[in-house]
Amino acid sequence: MIDGQSLAAVAHAFEVEGIFQDAKPYGSGHIHDTYCATFCSGARQDRIILQRINTAIFTNPIAVMENIERVTEHLRSKLADAADVNRRVLGLIPTLDGRSWHVDAEGRHWRAYRFIEGARTYDAAGLPQQALEAAKAFGEFQRLLADLPAPRLHESIPDFHNTAKRFAALERAIAADTAGRAAEASAEIALAVSQRLVATALVNAELPERVTHYDTKFNNVLLDDESGIGICVIDLDTVMPGLATYDFGDMVRTMTCPAAEDERDLSRVTLNFELFEAVLRGYLEGVGSFLTAQERGSLVIGAKVIVCEQGIRFLTDFLAGDTYYKVSRPSQNLDRCRTQFKLLESIEQQEDAMMQLLKSLI
Repeated sequence: MIDGQSLAAVAHAFEVEGIFQDAKPYGSGHIHDTYCATFCSGARQDRIILQRINTAIFTNPIAVMENIERVTEHLRSKLADAADVNRRVLGLIPTLDGRSWHVDAEGRHWRAYRFIEGARTYDAAGLPQQALEAAKAFGEFQRLLADLPAPRLHESIPDFHNTAKRFAALERAIAADTAGRAAEASAEIALAVSQRLVATALVNAELPERVTHYDTKFNNVLLDDESGIGICVIDLDTVMPGLATYDFGDMVRTMTCPAAEDERDLSRVTLNFELFEAVLRGYLEGVGSFLTAQERGSLVIGAKVIVCEQGIRFLTDFLAGDTYYKVSRPSQNLDRCRTQFKLLESIEQQEDAMMQLLKSLI
């Protein structure tokens, strides 16, 4: 936890009017340290989001920030005529020296965003309409960035969805058994190894490269408090070149299962078909006509790939001693792995119906 004095110093590095009041931890993200800071100007209060970038994961934070600058500027230009443009696109707050990031006295990298009032994120989709709105927002996000001018975006995490390398990392983690946990996860290791063909199903699919979000969790879309509409896609660290199908797959992974990501009662882990239909309809509405027929046809396969891959990633981190994902209890990453493999089983049981629905909509 970063002390209040240090947070005040960071906040004052950005162009924000008023007097700094406080900064409190905000959100439920696994990667960065996020704070909501309050400034006062007379009777008026303004809030901003301060975020310490996790440079252990994003080893080139400047490249990440350059991507975010380009993406938000392009989105803002495409939505310039919208009356609520400042609520529909994340707004970076520049530092006093004009950059989009600040390096503090300890060498930590920070950024600041305008706080979008009257909207919030949810960790799980309680209603199909919520899932539809979030998926629609992600689809529109891809569509609006389809004509992002060159140069190609940086790969903020190289080989992010390179499933062959994910498998290689898992195999190294099994062999090293750094944390002495392989015996505890023997069943999950055997299952992961058996899913190699599923995880690599899109490796040679020759799908076109797109600008992708690559972290399309339900809680990365702000829903308007009054209308419930998905108004803004957030958490842009992983925006990079990739496959649209992978983004859709992660929507299915995070929006269609009502159980928590670390649920211990696996009987609660299942794909809710009504939520899947909402995600599919919302996404197809958001992307409009820019996806190819081949991309549309790959969406269900993408869901299987991403769920399988995420299970492998959680298992790898568990074996390595929880070095990537934040944990609040022992074996949390192993529980996360188990939910993914159970969800994959549920998807495979309903795959025929999912494909029939997809064909009917495209």
